[in-house]
Amino acid sequence: MIEGRDTIRLDKWLWQARFFKSRSLAAGVVTGGKVRIGGQPAVKPARAVGAGDVLTFQQNTDIRIVKILACGTRRGPAPEAQTLLNSMGRPPASQKVKSNLNNFNYVMTDPSLVVDEAEKWNQHWTRLFLTK
Repeated sequence: MIEGRDTIRLDKWLWQARFFKSRSLAAGVVTGGKVRIGGQPAVKPARAVGAGDVLTFQQNTDIRIVKILACGTRRGPAPEAQTLLNSMGRPPASQKVKSNLNNFNYVMTDPSLVVDEAEKWNQHWTRLFLTK
């Protein structure tokens, strides 16, 4: 680890960044082996993380890839939480479907195709990154 770098517990950062409603939920995901830091599995919620670390984890049915920009000092409102991270993954399927439904020509086709593609992508990344 780099000396002088600000660090924070992994479960606490996930909670402060508003990925999970409680620290115990965040700790459960970490101890379940569902979080990777820089591609390496993290199994202890007390693992120190800091600015520059890249986390890959599953949140509900989505795979999230985020880069930590800051440690934070508290669990604040959502705009404050967004300053702690840089999302590197694809948007959730619901956002993709919503943006495509704004296009009238797309509505005339089958919108379930986008959901199926997003689900396949999530399944692929789940198998690739989050299997023990």
